[in-house]
Amino acid sequence: MSTTSRHKLLQRAVPYGIYDLQRNEGVVYIGQSADTPDFAVTAVSRWVKDQVDTHYSGATEILILADAGGSNGCRPRLWKAELQEQLCNRLGLIVTVCHYPTDCSKWNPIEHRLFSEISLNWAGHPLRSFETMLGLISSTTTKTGLKVTAKLLEGVFKTGRRVAKSVMEALNIEAHSVCPKWNYTIRPQAQTVPAT
Repeated sequence: MSTTSRHKLLQRAVPYGIYDLQRNEGVVYIGQSADTPDFAVTAVSRWVKDQVDTHYSGATEILILADAGGSNGCRPRLWKAELQEQLCNRLGLIVTVCHYPTDCSKWNPIEHRLFSEISLNWAGHPLRSFETMLGLISSTTTKTGLKVTAKLLEGVFKTGRRVAKSVMEALNIEAHSVCPKWNYTIRPQAQTVPAT
């Protein structure tokens, strides 16, 4: 019997972290299916609903600093389409996204201020359950006052979802003049009023 056949995968954990620079607080959402663009936007949307009204009352805009690749990368069409739907249209926010250039994610504060500290905190601990993982993430702190919360994000996020060209053309997105592939702003779409 091979080593791989003796160990069966019981659960899948997909972490997605959000780090608030101003408050030195992180929230890590743990998904149970796949790291997809709609999972990433759902995590951001949940953070906005949980945090913005409490700490940034009246905010109408949000800035997202993200890596160039992965579920929240500059290329996935579903990332942009879900930002349009979940954050702009549903929550009425103007969303500006600035992607770090390829291979520059080490400059993203989430890497060296949040996930590096989580990695140190759970080093040597077998992550055998969601409860263990959530507990270790939530107990992460630093001398500079970092606070971390971990939450389970329910739902199944399927891979391979496609976004039609017509949906992309309808996005209310404006590329910035500097590095337009990496920097853009998405605004709520105008609501169509039915003809009377």
